[in-house]
Amino acid sequence: MDVTRQLADALSPVLESSGLELVDLVVGRSQVQVTVDRPGGVDLDTLARANQALSRALDRLDPFPGPYTLEVSSPGLERPLRTAAQFARAVGEVVSVRTRPDAGLTRRLRGVLASADEAGCTVEGPEIPDGSVRLAYSQIERARTVFEWKPQGAATPAARAGRRERSRS
Repeated sequence: MDVTRQLADALSPVLESSGLELVDLVVGRSQVQVTVDRPGGVDLDTLARANQALSRALDRLDPFPGPYTLEVSSPGLERPLRTAAQFARAVGEVVSVRTRPDAGLTRRLRGVLASADEAGCTVEGPEIPDGSVRLAYSQIERARTVFEWKPQGAATPAARAGRRERSRS
């Protein structure tokens, strides 16, 4: 088993005991990047507590021969999708998917995640060939949610007039 899988298996219970989910784990030569989340999101205090708990766990495991940096963060607005559960939570959101070169599909897809189950997901949209594509997770190289900036609704003429009248009073 590789070191990333071993660390994920060891660190997940530490996070789960605090009500957090391990979203992503990237292990480099001198860096461990851990991405955590929970329903409703995480704040800085939660990230600090997670950092302390993970640091203690890593000290016990001692997975590296030399010094390393531990970085704990939230997934942010555009979240990576790696597990079936993460895909299921993102149903209804816009996603960007990069398929594996050997999948025989369009390499880059962007659309709405219409469904997700244990075997794969369906992405729909005008940019998708034939409007919809079913993907097995094994065909996906990388996927993430896409944050779309939406302009705040422009005030109607009546609303603008109402604000002007109130400000004159």
